[in-house]
Amino acid sequence: MDSSIRRSGGGVLDGLYRVLMRRNSVYVTFIFAGAFVGERVVDYGVHKLWEYNNVGILLVNGNLVQFGGVLMTIV
Repeated sequence: MDSSIRRSGGGVLDGLYRVLMRRNSVYVTFIFAGAFVGERVVDYGVHKLWEYNNVGILLVNGNLVQFGGVLMTIV
């Protein structure tokens, strides 16, 4: 076997390197787009989790107003 033969295919990581990291402008655009999309995904997930955990609770100006249909006033 000759060790000097190069594989032309490469792996998945090699392909990603060729597409994303060859040019600085593409790499920086990918980083900014990934940060924006990641922020939107995390914001959506936290919002849904917050709504799921606080069903039946209404907060007005930081005061608990309604909990499970029972009206409460906290001064």
